[in-house]
Amino acid sequence: MLVYQDLISGDELLSDSFAYNEIHNGILWEVEGKWVTQGALDVDIGANPSAEGGEEDEGVDDQAIKVVDIVDTFRLQEQPSFDKKSFVAYIKKFIKTLTPLVPVDRQDEFKKNVEGAVKWLLSKVSDLQFFVGEGMNIDGTLVYAYYKEGKTDPTFIYFRDALKEIKC
Repeated sequence: MLVYQDLISGDELLSDSFAYNEIHNGILWEVEGKWVTQGALDVDIGANPSAEGGEEDEGVDDQAIKVVDIVDTFRLQEQPSFDKKSFVAYIKKFIKTLTPLVPVDRQDEFKKNVEGAVKWLLSKVSDLQFFVGEGMNIDGTLVYAYYKEGKTDPTFIYFRDALKEIKC
């Protein structure tokens, strides 16, 4: 199993259990999240509640909650939204911090394509949710989430070069 850690904070942000697509010339990874229900245990004992005078909702666990798999698995913490001006300030600082950490063999490609990826994120800033890793390091890598048109599950965006691959 591979786990992807934030190069800056060391927080685990993703694993190979979640398939990704490279977008914007490989600068960003796009990962589909899913809403899942936790805490509900549906045990089928073969009985027919309606035939036995039981209610359809009988046995439903009121403690069940819906969570997004990626957020829950990696204990991501949602952060307040950015407006365009504050996002530009954050992303400039982030790219300046990240650039020297990018592997030498990817430096040219990163520098050539990061501006396009940032512009794309900036165009979506009002639709994005922002998450940090479990350590709550706001100077670390942000994970971005948004809902594609017509989708009910969120799509997560990661900077590929901000992640370090760790074999477990």
